[in-house]
Amino acid sequence: MGGKFYDAPIDEYLPQNGNRGYRVSRYELELGYRVAGNRLTGRAVITAVTTEARDRFALDLSQAMRVTKVFVNGMKAARYVHQHHKLVVTPQQKIPAGGVLTFTVQYGGTPRPVRGPWGEVGWEELTEGALVASQPNGAASWFPCDDHPSSKASYRIAITTDSPYYALANGTLVRKQTKASQTTWVYEQPEPMAGYLATIQIGHYRRHRIGSAHSPVPMDAVVPTRLRAAFEHDFARQPRMMELFTERFGPYPFVGYTVVVTDDELEIPIEAQGISIFGANHCDGRRSAERLVAHELAHQWFGNSVTIRQWRDIWLHEGFACYAEWLWSEECGGPGADRMARAARHNLARQRQDIVVGDPGPARMFDDRVYKRGALTLHALRLELGDRAFFALLREWTTRYRHSSVITEEFTDLAGHYTTIPLRPLWESWLHRAELPQLPPLGGVQGAR
Repeated sequence: MGGKFYDAPIDEYLPQNGNRGYRVSRYELELGYRVAGNRLTGRAVITAVTTEARDRFALDLSQAMRVTKVFVNGMKAARYVHQHHKLVVTPQQKIPAGGVLTFTVQYGGTPRPVRGPWGEVGWEELTEGALVASQPNGAASWFPCDDHPSSKASYRIAITTDSPYYALANGTLVRKQTKASQTTWVYEQPEPMAGYLATIQIGHYRRHRIGSAHSPVPMDAVVPTRLRAAFEHDFARQPRMMELFTERFGPYPFVGYTVVVTDDELEIPIEAQGISIFGANHCDGRRSAERLVAHELAHQWFGNSVTIRQWRDIWLHEGFACYAEWLWSEECGGPGADRMARAARHNLARQRQDIVVGDPGPARMFDDRVYKRGALTLHALRLELGDRAFFALLREWTTRYRHSSVITEEFTDLAGHYTTIPLRPLWESWLHRAELPQLPPLGGVQGAR
């Protein structure tokens, strides 16, 4: 069996998500959405390669969606059963390992978020429109998929909705067509993307360019007209952030970057591939959410391009994005990263010491202590390596694993090449013990005032 035709291991944090027997290479979604009534219809064509010969294959799909037809390799499925958020399909003919497997699924219903220990995730109805925020397991709320973080594929997403609304999805808009009162928007996302990073955003939005038209990375805003002035102030320094992060982390990994601001308030901003979504409350004309602007932009490198293979390694997303906040503060004249790190450690020392960053457990993987202690791990590493080696490591990390899936051991192994000093004590104390370590002295770090 070819090396690329492997099954991702079942994720111990979300064992009910993800499926065996195939690897998806592409999703083609044709969606229709009625804002009034929150009604979604869909046709999904899912192209995969089998990793083993088996009688049945499963896809993740919420019970809120009703399946009406299923085909496998162009033939009507011999049988399909949709229960417990799994669509189990039996082909008419057995497919050998390494064979092409194409599912075509027609479905529809009233989409709603998936409930879990972290709240509700997935398709969410807004006052006027909809948004999708699927981390970690909400992709199945709106399309049949292999909802595992390591299952990355290209996407073509066509969304037809009422013409007054703007519809956004991942990737590049390749076609827009209006017929009567409906407009179809077609987006192509060629870079591999995990299902939880796929998104749809629908609202009364206007699109405009951020920064210079000659910027090497096109950046756009999709915002309600009433928030345009506040947005222009609050996000004015995003082009400078992009320059800093490109210098520190390496080339931006996608064709462009779009920020959406919904007309509704949101508890937290949300990352998607090539897109970040903020609430109206994050756009107040005072730059009060600027650290979050930096955080979400950093996720394009750490989380969206370089994606964890298992949820236990969530610090590789959130610790890096949190550290980017401190780097931005350092860059724009605020407290330096060292000062931010020591303040964060001081605050953490007053909290319970009962979380292990490298394996926090499913109930705690989005605990703020994972974010802050993950960032502190990076700062401790920076103090150990010095600036030159530390940022060279980050650039090699994002280059070597661009559009790939990773685990913590791959980062720690790579870091070992940047010093002759054994790093195992650092990893053991910061990633694998609940007790909060001390930060080393400032040492050779130049910019972390």
